[in-house]
Amino acid sequence: MDVGQGDATLLRAVESDETYNLLIDAGDWTGDEVVPYLHSQSVESLDVAIGTHIHADHIGQLDEVIQEFPVEEVWMTGNVHTTGAFEDVLAAIEQSDASYVEPRSGDEFEIGPFLVEVYHPTELSGDFNDDSISTRVTYGDVSFLFTGDAEASAEEEMLASGLDLKADIFQLGHHGSSTSNTPTFVEAVNPELAIYSAGLDNDYGHPHHETVELMRKLGIDLYGTDAHGTIVVESDGKDFSVQTDREATIEKEKPGFLKDVKEEPASPQDSCIDINSAILEDLYEIVHIDEVRAQELIELRPHHSLNGLKRIYGIGEGRLADIKEEGIACVKE
Repeated sequence: MDVGQGDATLLRAVESDETYNLLIDAGDWTGDEVVPYLHSQSVESLDVAIGTHIHADHIGQLDEVIQEFPVEEVWMTGNVHTTGAFEDVLAAIEQSDASYVEPRSGDEFEIGPFLVEVYHPTELSGDFNDDSISTRVTYGDVSFLFTGDAEASAEEEMLASGLDLKADIFQLGHHGSSTSNTPTFVEAVNPELAIYSAGLDNDYGHPHHETVELMRKLGIDLYGTDAHGTIVVESDGKDFSVQTDREATIEKEKPGFLKDVKEEPASPQDSCIDINSAILEDLYEIVHIDEVRAQELIELRPHHSLNGLKRIYGIGEGRLADIKEEGIACVKE
């Protein structure tokens, strides 16, 4: 689904008059796209809802989904957080009839015609991105790989495990970031089609130039929500086709990126609080950054600009404007 700078994917199949629905992630907490989209697809219930990891751009609307639809199982990593987005999801699960599952590498689930193989994590590291639930979903002869925001170290673990990573369709890790999607991993997946989810002109430069160039080099067809809108893959279990909201060609200039998007702090850089290196206590000096938000700020590093603070639960445009106006927070070269 096109959910801006977030992630949300619906897998839906009909077999013998039974409908099976799997949701992988549920968009950013600032958006409201997921529930309406599910209604537009005539979804009445979900067999599984997966929060690949607990950052607010992946589980941000999951509480609303659980409140709106009967959900049989909710899968999460088992990591805990103090953000409102995470606590809202836990509250929604507790108030629902959904079962709570923490899948681990090697687990397999048959959900109607879908075979869901869990590839990661084996155990938790405490790094929310690297602990992302990674799954290969097979429908007939067609397979899909989803790795959330798993980065290079998690990809190395999956490679070392000896698992069959081959998939026809690969949803690129971490919104097409170059910190994921290493050449060795992508070559092992060997997809015909790659899809990423990212917001138009987002502050992180997703998808990164290196990732776009790698897809071109390997001859992999590339689609992205920022360029194509919502992307629909239809399959009969043997072949697949792609439909998009709009036609587009994905091109990415070599950065330049940090220089282009970084705003200058109001105070000299040598006296500002660098949000990429400041210790916890120093971050408290920034307006609207309390202990909980400071901890999330650190977990989300690196930030390429102050606009990246909008990833923190509770920091919207208004509070971001206050932070910029105060002039003590910065991102140094």
